Formats: sequence, C-alpha cells, structure tokens
Amino acid sequence: MVPTSRFFEAPRRLRAFVRAHETSLVVLAALVGTIGGLVVAVMSAAVEGLHVVLFNLEMGDRLSSQYSIEPLRALLVPSLGGLLLGVAFLLLQRWRPAREVDPIEANALHGGRMSFRGSVIVALQTVWSSGVGASVGLEAGYTQLASGIAASLGRGFHLRRADQRLMVGCGAAAAIAGAFGAPLAGAFYAFELVIGGYTPASLTPVGVAAVAGYFVAHGFTVLSLGVSVGPVGDVLGHDLAIAALLGILAALAGIAIMRGVALCEALLSKTSLWPPLRPALGGLVVGLLALVTPQVMSSGHGALHFAGFVSIPLAVIATVFVLKAIASIASLGSGFRGGLFFATLFLGALGGHLFAGAFDTIWPGLNLNPNVYAIVGMSALSASVIGGPLTMSFIALESTGNLWLTTAVLVAVIISTQITRELFGYSFATWRLHLRGETIRSAADVGWIRDLTVRSLMRQDPATVSASMPIEEFRDQFPLGSKTLVVAVDGGGRYIGLALVAEAHAPDVEAPNGLIDILHYRDVVLHPVMNIQEAIAVFDAAEAESLVVVDTDGEYRPIGTLTEAHAMRRYAEESEQRRREVVGDF
Repeated sequence: MVPTSRFFEAPRRLRAFVRAHETSLVVLAALVGTIGGLVVAVMSAAVEGLHVVLFNLEMGDRLSSQYSIEPLRALLVPSLGGLLLGVAFLLLQRWRPAREVDPIEANALHGGRMSFRGSVIVALQTVWSSGVGASVGLEAGYTQLASGIAASLGRGFHLRRADQRLMVGCGAAAAIAGAFGAPLAGAFYAFELVIGGYTPASLTPVGVAAVAGYFVAHGFTVLSLGVSVGPVGDVLGHDLAIAALLGILAALAGIAIMRGVALCEALLSKTSLWPPLRPALGGLVVGLLALVTPQVMSSGHGALHFAGFVSIPLAVIATVFVLKAIASIASLGSGFRGGLFFATLFLGALGGHLFAGAFDTIWPGLNLNPNVYAIVGMSALSASVIGGPLTMSFIALESTGNLWLTTAVLVAVIISTQITRELFGYSFATWRLHLRGETIRSAADVGWIRDLTVRSLMRQDPATVSASMPIEEFRDQFPLGSKTLVVAVDGGGRYIGLALVAEAHAPDVEAPNGLIDILHYRDVVLHPVMNIQEAIAVFDAAEAESLVVVDTDGEYRPIGTLTEAHAMRRYAEESEQRRREVVGDF
C-alpha cells in the first residue's frame, strides 16, 4: 500500500496526470520552492522577533553583529531558554518517542518519507534555540520544514520513490537558496547532500525550486540574507597553492569541531544531570562567552557580513574564532537544535583572515588579500563539516562573482573534503547518525535494501519432518520430484537441519540413525529481519543454494525457506529499478 499524507490527498485523476508527465513534477517543484522561500522568510522573521524581545534589539539588527549585550540578558536568556527547551524535550518524548528524520536520512533510508508534524517541531525548536542566543544555525530548521512539507506534498500525490526523494531535495534546495541568496548553491546542496547525486532528470525540478525559493525569500526586503564580502582584488597563481594549504588546515579544524560536539554530548550524557539542565548549562556557557564578544551568539549570520574584518586586529579575530567554536560545540553538544552551516561559514571566514595574517608575517612580500582568504577559509571549513564541495564553491561564486577566486576556493574545498573523508569519513549530519548506530555516509538511496528483507522474500510454511525419521519412511513420504528439500526438526519443533530429497533417494546413501545422518546446514540459518545483502552474504559463506528462516524469539522454529537464486533475482530486479529511476527511465 502506498503511504499517503494525513493532511493532503490529491484527486485520483490529478495524481495520475502528475505521475504520467515529467513537466508536472516541475510545477510541483515550483510550488515547493515557493513554500521553501516562505519558510526561510517566516523562520528568519521569527528569530529576529525573539531577538528584539529577549535582547532588546531594534528591528533589523542582528544579534551576532552587536558590539555589546546587557550582561544580565546575555546570561539569563540562553540559560533559561535552554531550560525551557529541555523541559519541552521531556514532554515531547512522551507524546512522540520516535526520533524525527532529517532530509538526508529520509532520502537515504526511508524513500523520502518525512513527518510533517515532526518537521514543524524541529523547525520550532531551531527557531527557539537561535532565538535565545544559542550558537546554532537556522539552516537545519529551514531544510527540515521545507523538505517536510515537500515530502507531505509528494505523498499526497502518491509519487514514485525516486520522485518522492526528488521533492525532498527540492525543499532543501529552495531553503538553502533563499537563506544564502545563492540558487546555484541551493541546487547543488540538494544534489550533493540530500538527493545523493546529480542526474539530468533531477536538474530542472531542483533548479526551478532553488530559483523560486531565492526570489520568494528575497521578496521580503526586511530580511538581510545572503553573504556579504569586501572587495577581493586579483587572485594570482600563488594563491592557488596557498589555498591548498588552507584547505588542509580547514579539514583538521572541521574534524576537531565535529569530534568536539560528539565529545561534549557524550560527557553530558554520562553525568547524572537532569536532562533539561544540559541545554541550560550549554546556554550559560554561551552567555558567559557572549560577555567577551556577542559574535558567539545565535547563528552568526550577522557577523558573517565580514567586509569590516580587515581593520580588526588579528588578536581579536583569533579570540572570536576560539570562543565561537567553543560556543557552537557547547550549544549543539548540550542539546540545542540547529546546524553548523552558518557557524562554519563564520568560523571559516575568521580562520581564513587569520591564515592570511599569519602567512604575511612569515612571508611579508606576498601581501595576501585577507578578503580572498576569508572566502576560501569560509568555503573550505564548511566543506569539511557540511560536505558538498560544489555547494561551497558556488556560494563563493555567487557571493563574489569572481571566477579566479572560485578556482582557488575549489582547490581548497576539494582538498578539505578529501582529507576529511580520509581521516574522518563523515559530514556532521552523517556523523551524528553514525553515533546513533547508522552506517550511511551520504543520502544515496540504500533504504530499498533494508526494505527488501528475508521475511518479504521467503516461502512460508515449509514442509517439516522429524530429524529421527528412518530414511525409508522419508523416501515413502517424499518421493523424487515431490519436493526439493525438507526441514528437519526435533521433538519440540526446533530446527535441526535441511534434508535434500534427491540425496535421500541416492542408492549409496547410508543413514543408520535415520534422517539426521544426511542433514545439511545445521548451524546456518537466516532470520526474517535480515536485509537482502546480509542474506546473500550468508549464502556465500555457507556455499548453500537454500537455507531455512527461523523465528527471532529464541525458539529456533522454522518459519520459511529462501533460495539463493530467488534472492539474487530479486536483488538484480530492484537494482535495475533503482538504475532506471536515476536516469529517469520509468
């Protein structure tokens, strides 16, 4: 049965029309893009409103761009906000004990299925976390809600699995395009991080969604979105080599930040601290750091407008870099909702400026442009933490319009991404999934493999006999041609082994103790929860053509049989179907 949306169900004729025409998906993508742009505008306005009320700012001001914050507000707002968020988590666990699925996990494991209600909850938690000053990015909430709405829309139209995943990618593309004022970056964010690859069939819907999200979000002039930079000047040949070095340092810094978040989370989970006090403690840390510099608070979007960094002393930039990294680790590690996209852009810009200053000290004659290396560092660090080297390259291109600078950025992000994959193996999103026991490293669709289980493939109600049955009686009961194999069980119905009918009728077979003397695969069985890859691995190891499936309640009772030929055929059929979906050949 096709899962449908609980909140929306398209008429049957309209569903059939959409499934039959690729252009209809483009129309849906435009609608998703419009919704994604509105999501960005509404959530950004909500956070700005919270900052106005809680931190006594003027409308239009950014919390992270303030020169100072009232000390009492800086300490109390994040702390009490974290406490309220922690209490809300406890209440939600009773109402919704299951963990919410993000777009990457949804596309990798669940065929693009996401909970609309759960996405709204995550978005509200992200708005609150950023609104009370925690050092988290809004992009997680943007993409969660936009993709969640897109997923519900796709389910309402009963879209195919590939199209459903595409809708989730369209939602994420629109959200990122609107948030950063970069439709190309939004589109490639969807391709690299949410859909798991680029195909000609996905280009038009994702591109339309990204452009629509960009124009809708930026139709709200009260919002100051996007990335602002100062003049970058000329990018010379030696800048490419130096950018490669910066890419190496950015990868190491990105790995340190991701491990820092995991370490903070693990340390707090080992304490006897009441769970709601953990985000309160994280908020207190952020508040204390904000007494030194307000740039550590919220997403850092306001501080990311770094055209004025050139005139700031390097010691101040280094201080902000360290404190912002600590604030981000403390916020996410203690339980605040959000992401690291905005934070790593800001940290990378600071780090790139520091790198240029340090390099000029060592080699004064080069006179490196700090704005150039702020852009390179911004992209390289984000590529390490978030993934998506092309996404970060397009953010640089759309922010500066400088192709030579984008070339330097591409060098840095390629090196940063490769080193991160080699030394660490995960982006921040997939690393957090890894900590929960998942093994995925991208949004590539592997969920169909998990859905193809032994239970769904096996032949039920196998023929069973007693393992002590005399061989002559077995021959009488199962003449040649009647069965291929029979399952032997003991007196309690527990599996003992497999009896091959042809072998039992062989003239030279000797079985003085009965059927038990000719049983095979006594210690090799399949379980119904195994996926097809696990089952094929068992067949290969046992060199078996058929195996018994036993229940998982510990009684070892046979509930079915599965042949290797059938498993391999179904695996090949599903693999071919996924290949056809990728190229758009339905």
